[in-house]
Amino acid sequence: MLLSIFGIIVLIFSVIVHEISHGGVAYYLGDPTAKYAGRLTLNPLNHLDLLGSILIPLGLALVGAPLIGWAKPVPINPNNFRDQKWGELKVSLAGPTSNLILALIFGLILRFLSFLLPQIVGSFFAYIILINLMLAIFNLIPVPPLDGSHILFSLLPYSISAERFKLFLLQYGFWILIFLIFFIPGFSNILFSAASYLFTLITG
Repeated sequence: MLLSIFGIIVLIFSVIVHEISHGGVAYYLGDPTAKYAGRLTLNPLNHLDLLGSILIPLGLALVGAPLIGWAKPVPINPNNFRDQKWGELKVSLAGPTSNLILALIFGLILRFLSFLLPQIVGSFFAYIILINLMLAIFNLIPVPPLDGSHILFSLLPYSISAERFKLFLLQYGFWILIFLIFFIPGFSNILFSAASYLFTLITG
């Protein structure tokens, strides 16, 4: 139970860092939209999404499934980007990259300094690493509103069929995502297995 509560706290903090990273890179590229919307802050009230940050993580915790979730997407205006060609791709990659960096920081501490850490602290660090790895992998799925969809859209060549495919995903992506989470047996366990593999690589 303690780990579940700690896991939800870590998840909330991690999705906040994820969204701030999107807004920070957008701001660096010349778009102040996220800043003006008050989203470049660690205040959770500015970021939490009722479904993605609270209800889904709580539901997964209650059934003992690995935790995944999301925060409210940071508003951006790509027209303000100095880099019009790759700006959206850079902003989209910023979120998963921030989670990978958090996982690496705590993972390297666990790898090289575990002998200095009490067992309970080591367990908490392991949870932080796994949750951030799962978030990074989860957000790379190419289904809106996840970052993977924006990465995919940035790389798709312009064509009528590509635009139709993009429109389809934008229209039904959220429901596809809900279906994956709740109706595909073992979906979160697949993410957990992939995260566990990366966890082993990082921590040794």
